[in-house]
Amino acid sequence: MNFTAKDVAALREKTGCGMMDCKKALAASDGDMDKAVDFLREKGLAAAVKKAGRIAAEGVAFAATDETGKVAVAIEVNAETDFVAKNAEFQAFVKTCADTVIHEDPADVEALLATKAYGSEQTVDELLKEKILTIGENIKVRRFARLEGAVTAYVHGGGRIGVIAQFDTTPEIAATEGFKTYAHNVAMQIAALNPEFLDEGHVPPERKEKEKAILTQQIVDEGKPAAIAEKIVAGRLNKFFKEICLVDQQYVQDSKLTVAQYTESVAKELGGPIQIAAYTRFEKGEGLEKREENFAEEIAKMVQ
Repeated sequence: MNFTAKDVAALREKTGCGMMDCKKALAASDGDMDKAVDFLREKGLAAAVKKAGRIAAEGVAFAATDETGKVAVAIEVNAETDFVAKNAEFQAFVKTCADTVIHEDPADVEALLATKAYGSEQTVDELLKEKILTIGENIKVRRFARLEGAVTAYVHGGGRIGVIAQFDTTPEIAATEGFKTYAHNVAMQIAALNPEFLDEGHVPPERKEKEKAILTQQIVDEGKPAAIAEKIVAGRLNKFFKEICLVDQQYVQDSKLTVAQYTESVAKELGGPIQIAAYTRFEKGEGLEKREENFAEEIAKMVQ
């Protein structure tokens, strides 16, 4: 045996793998630490393949800006259990992914995985495989968004929702505390009320026509006169837009204002133009199949 118990402990500290796995790796590598790390990495790739079919709908939605405050990123990374989402190693991996998006600006998730991770010599995919090995769950980088300019980032509920938003304004206004507070409030609004669109202009024509048809049928069913039907439809469409469009929504911190009116009041106070240009809201596990726990089955497997 060309290695000691200290070598096993050192390899465990370096990789986060179990003691027996580290011992096997050193034995297979004739005590060579670097080869043992490669051995475990290769084993990790095999383990990742086994875990890839398992449902990963937990995890976190994370959002952050860079050190300049001029680039914002929202990212969702999924794991199998909520417990792992609280794991410091998992959270550090998510932050590394976000930093890589901030600094390298990959085109999509596939490009991100192939990119060298920020602050590392490994690619994001290589780091991902290591985390699957050490943490023991399937982990997936699901999606990300990146905005530049006058931006803000907000995380709600410890990683349940991540929001980023971009604004059209002057650099002077963007640098003020008043603007930063305003931007944060808008991000909180997006997290809370989940608007589908920025404004009416962003609602696809087919969506408008479909809603108009539904409302018209409702009015016919109610027996309202045809002469006033058009006005009723227009009124109900406006209500519909107030529900799904950010700028038309009632501002959650002051019900007397819409978000557009709140924006106008801040712009007036700060002495320059402010407009909401874009935003992204990710909710953890949104639209994903959830894993159903069957504890009786789990215990039966353990007994067997």
